[in-house]
Amino acid sequence: MKILLAVDGSDYTTRMLDYLAAHPEWFGAAHEYTALTVVPAITAHAARFVSRADCEAFYRDTAEEALAPVRVFAERQGWHIECKHVAGHAPEAIAAFARQHGAEVLVMGSHGRSALSNVVLGSVATGVLARCAVPVLLIR
Repeated sequence: MKILLAVDGSDYTTRMLDYLAAHPEWFGAAHEYTALTVVPAITAHAARFVSRADCEAFYRDTAEEALAPVRVFAERQGWHIECKHVAGHAPEAIAAFARQHGAEVLVMGSHGRSALSNVVLGSVATGVLARCAVPVLLIR
């Protein structure tokens, strides 16, 4: 199965990884894993003053902060994992990546806020659920 892990380097990512480790009967080494992190895009106005190479370095370095612990986790689990990053708006980017890369399930951590908080503050998880056609497993 092709499993997409949406990660951001937060405590919620750590909780999600702990959940996966606690359920090897569902999430074992036989699956194909991809970890994806979304880096906020540099605005077009700001990008005019920064070289393309510097923008790419910023995206790569920022993504690596979130992806490095996931690589270590996957290695301990005996998984083969591919780590990717994209720049953009997280809910749209995650759903688009899942669609374009044929993910069969998407797993991500969630803050677990109330519905009212989501209306006021927004939620990446809510945005992904609204846009994603593949099954999503949210870990709180």
